[in-house]
Amino acid sequence: MTSDSYFSFDVPADLNFPRAYGEAVCTALVRAEPEDFQVDEIMALDFDGSGEHLCLLMRKRNQNTRWLAAEIASRLDLPESAVGYCGLKDRRAVTTQWFSIHLPNHGSATPYTSEHASHHQATQDKRVLQKLHFDECEILASHRHGKKLRRGMHTGNRFKLRLKQVVGDRGAIQQRLEQIAQRVPNYFGEQRFGIDGQNLVHADKLLRKTRVRGGGRNGIYLSAARSYLFNQILAARVAQHCWTTLLPGQNPDLDRNINLDGALWGRGRASVPAQVERFESEVLATWADWLTSLEHCGLSQQRRALVLEAQNFEALWEGGDLVLNFELPVGAYATALLRELVVARAAP
Repeated sequence: MTSDSYFSFDVPADLNFPRAYGEAVCTALVRAEPEDFQVDEIMALDFDGSGEHLCLLMRKRNQNTRWLAAEIASRLDLPESAVGYCGLKDRRAVTTQWFSIHLPNHGSATPYTSEHASHHQATQDKRVLQKLHFDECEILASHRHGKKLRRGMHTGNRFKLRLKQVVGDRGAIQQRLEQIAQRVPNYFGEQRFGIDGQNLVHADKLLRKTRVRGGGRNGIYLSAARSYLFNQILAARVAQHCWTTLLPGQNPDLDRNINLDGALWGRGRASVPAQVERFESEVLATWADWLTSLEHCGLSQQRRALVLEAQNFEALWEGGDLVLNFELPVGAYATALLRELVVARAAP
């Protein structure tokens, strides 16, 4: 592959990274309807009850996070930057998550006593809530807080997934469930890369430019590029059966306490064993132009865990349907777990 045509190959096929446990053991209807994919944000934040931000817990169906945030801002005649949230949730799903709305000065420059300010704030909040009625969306709770909600402030997400009309050997499915309940490769999900990998196509065009800036859509494309490169590193380790172990040549006595992680590319280098740095450089050698551009657009190199461990994993059969309940940390994808188990089948 040359740097002149990164995406002359079939993008969707190239996103089919190797599985850790072999081919999927069943087929099923996946997300036949939004209720089959339920996600609840896990938030450990203690809201302080006052401040310039009104925080709303919202349950939405078939709506993505960015769209709803933009609609909230539009209804309230606020800039989109006034609306904060902790993470992006899937569109074809039923999800609950927190949003914050910046309402400075309680809508007035008039000085108030503490009692009057509290009353004015409550009145303002009521008016705000009256403007935020959306189809297939419900406000479950509201609190005032002193700070805007930002990406990664939640602790994780709780999932309830229903796989309908599962076809496969129950014994093989049970064995695979036991494996994925322990750990799976921590791949970025395909949704990170856009429909048919188009975020990567845009990233490729962007990273060819002389000067690259993040922010806005560019930030999405740069993030997709870094995620894709990380997946390449993880895929190579999965293929070589060393995604849960040290690399060949690493000293287990010296390196046993080192985290199993891979590069999210950018400027600078993390303190990793020489074998790890050499391995990642060899895997990403084809992408030298991308690496150089990422280093010059203000991004610092970070590390991401190679191994994903679901918490409170439970699998229940309901007739021919398989219901999965589990929790994942921030930044992890349920699809990374599902791909080790099932291939989605088109509805009849």
